[in-house]
Parts: sequence; structure tokens; C-alpha cells
Amino acid sequence: MTIRFSCLLLGGLVLAASSVWAQAASRKSLETTLRAARWQQRVLLVCAPTATDAQLLRQRALLAAARPGLTERDLLVRELLLPNLPAADRQHLHRLGLRSDDAFQVLLIGKDGGVKRRDNRPVKPETLFGTVDQMPMRRQEMKGER
Repeated sequence: MTIRFSCLLLGGLVLAASSVWAQAASRKSLETTLRAARWQQRVLLVCAPTATDAQLLRQRALLAAARPGLTERDLLVRELLLPNLPAADRQHLHRLGLRSDDAFQVLLIGKDGGVKRRDNRPVKPETLFGTVDQMPMRRQEMKGER
């Protein structure tokens, strides 16, 4: 009985630890995320005032239908709920030119770290892909010069 309890306790601790690690990994700062993505991935920041914001839900639906295109273009999507952001993340968004702390906005960050597109409405995947596909680095990728 004691061995069974010890195994259950150990198993529970492993699950709890992996859950905490996963949560911590998903809470990387915006600056850390963008630094890690530089020269590796493009980043689409979808900023919204609430998790139930109609424009956020619309953007989510549009992107869900376009996952293969996102993957093909090395696009990492990160949703940011503006009121819940740490101060450092809010400051970083302001440095990127976020116009307001409480309005829906989409920022496309290129592999070089620069803002390539800014929208205050949900962006259709074909529009987003058109912007990405015009970038010099993406053109090289499409030629197979990666």
C-alpha cells in the first residue's frame, strides 16, 4: 500500500511539474519571444482587450482555416490580451508602435524584427500571405535559397 501511494504521489508530482513548466514556457515575455524568433520566424501579434472580443474571435477563425499557409511562411501567432499583459510587455508593444492599450490590433513582425504590417481589424489570410510573400526574404525562401 505504501509503495502504491508513493508511486501515485510521485506520478502526481511529475504531472504537476510538467504542467507548471508548460505554463511557464507559454508565459515568455514578448521581448523574449521576439528575440527567439528573429531570423527564424515571422510573428503575428494579435492584440485584443478581452478573450471574447469579436474581432479576436474572427481573427482566430480566419487563421485556423489557414494553418498550412502559416506554417509554410514560418509564421508564429501570439495572442495578447492587453489588460493582462505585464508592464514590460506593454512597453515593448509601445516601442513597436501599438496605438492603444485597449483596441484590437494585429502586428506582423518580419524575421528581421521590424513591423511589416499593422491592422486594426482582422486580417484575411490571403491578405497577410500577400504581404509576407512580397518580402525579399520570403521570395528567397520560395526560390529554395533558404
